[in-house]
Amino acid sequence: MKNGLSDQIDRKILKELQMDADLSQRQLADRVGISQNACWRRLQALTTAGVLQGTTARLDREQLGLGLVVFVMLRTRHHSAEWLARFRSHVLTIPEVVDFHRIGGDYDYQLKVVTEDMASYDRVYQRLIEKVDLDSVTSYFAMEAIAEGRPLPL
Repeated sequence: MKNGLSDQIDRKILKELQMDADLSQRQLADRVGISQNACWRRLQALTTAGVLQGTTARLDREQLGLGLVVFVMLRTRHHSAEWLARFRSHVLTIPEVVDFHRIGGDYDYQLKVVTEDMASYDRVYQRLIEKVDLDSVTSYFAMEAIAEGRPLPL
């Protein structure tokens, strides 16, 4: 199994699930051209391999009142394992942070924050800086979501 995938049928299964994880096994099997039993076995293998990690629902953030998306770029002077563990732990307590990456380049970390409005973002910002020493925090406010939550390219 290369990269957790055994062949093109596995890729087809994953592409279909990324588009609609609510498909029944029968529907999924029909779409990829295999039997329902074969489909079940492949789903089990993909789950066991860690490629398929459950299903989630995609929500419309605008309809939920979460109209502000902020990309937060962070720079720090601290790079010890202890600081990093404390920082990661702290950021992961902030539910508005929906994506969190350590990056290369001018900044050390990038966060994607989804929240209601500027006042609620300011509360997130205050929480972010209250427990860890950061060198700089730069916020970029999204004007329009052109493509969000796209499927992985398989």
